[in-house]
Amino acid sequence: MKHKKITEFLTVTLLFSLGLSQTYTVQASSSNDTKVAKKYKYDYTDQKKAKNLKKKNKKIEKKINSLDKKIADLQKQLKNYTNPNAVESLSKQKLASLDYTGKTVVNVNNNNPDFSKQDLDTNHGAWQKYGDLDSQNRVTAANALLNSSLMPKTKREPLHVNPTGWHNKKINDHWLYNRSHLIGYQLTGQNNNWKNLMTGTRHLNDPDMLMYENEVATYLKASPSNYVRYRVTPIFRNNELLARGVEMEGQSINSNDVHFHVYIFNVQDGVNLNYSNGTNKAS
Repeated sequence: MKHKKITEFLTVTLLFSLGLSQTYTVQASSSNDTKVAKKYKYDYTDQKKAKNLKKKNKKIEKKINSLDKKIADLQKQLKNYTNPNAVESLSKQKLASLDYTGKTVVNVNNNNPDFSKQDLDTNHGAWQKYGDLDSQNRVTAANALLNSSLMPKTKREPLHVNPTGWHNKKINDHWLYNRSHLIGYQLTGQNNNWKNLMTGTRHLNDPDMLMYENEVATYLKASPSNYVRYRVTPIFRNNELLARGVEMEGQSINSNDVHFHVYIFNVQDGVNLNYSNGTNKAS
């Protein structure tokens, strides 16, 4: 047995946490000749997972940055709809005397609409009423008891009425003025109605007035039994032909799902308006 070679094979497999596996094959002989063969097998699974996670993290980080930007923009817009210094008086003379100080929308009477019990009566069903033009052909208040039955079923036609103060032109590639409906077309279907149109800046019309109109429209569409008492009053200062703003009131019947009383300034950033006649220039 002394001169007889004894061959032994020993295989050892070592597993490492970093994904490295080694296979050792050891050959031993009685003649002190030792041969060691090493075979390495690398497992890249963990590295691949880490690489994929890194890519996903970058994508998520981009989405987060985009959402942060959107949140910042929305918070900036929100400032236009919140104002601790809300107007408490319902006096139109006082509303007309207000000067714009950076907040396009302010609450009136703690955001409570000024409707009497009789104003909220639904016994006669839905209705709409538009005040006559005044001695200067300026639009006056528009009132309605809104219901989905009044909402239009046909596409709106182009407007051709030119209200007082209409001196429209493009500023920075955008039209300055809109023919602003007191009661939005989507609520009653009134379109080229002199008694329902005023000269309003692009910002007054959309987003400011449209935000409240959409709130009302959504509520009306929810059920044919839903009603909203609604009033929009243009506010002029003295004999000026361009309104300083609009007073908007809305109250859902038998609920506070719709409940607001606000004053919206007729202004446009970057533009100086001459309220006496509606002429304007970039500031």
